[in-house]
Amino acid sequence: MPQDEAVIGCTGKVLIGTRGSAGPGEVLVRVRGGSETFLAWSEDPLPMGATVLVIESRGCREVGVIEWVDPLDALGGDTADAG
Repeated sequence: MPQDEAVIGCTGKVLIGTRGSAGPGEVLVRVRGGSETFLAWSEDPLPMGATVLVIESRGCREVGVIEWVDPLDALGGDTADAG
């Protein structure tokens, strides 16, 4: 099956935690104006609820992900604590 290049660079949330090399989890990715689920592989285990960035398409609705912290969210959090 062909790779899905549109999903690379998209962010999502872990629905079922990944297990690193022991197996995939499942992520909900914001792509194509909606949200789609994919099997997700990661180098290190990621817990349910973690935000991820899709770094590769493995075809057949499977993606490679890394944990992601949105830099804009981090900036917003710092200013909210001021005062």
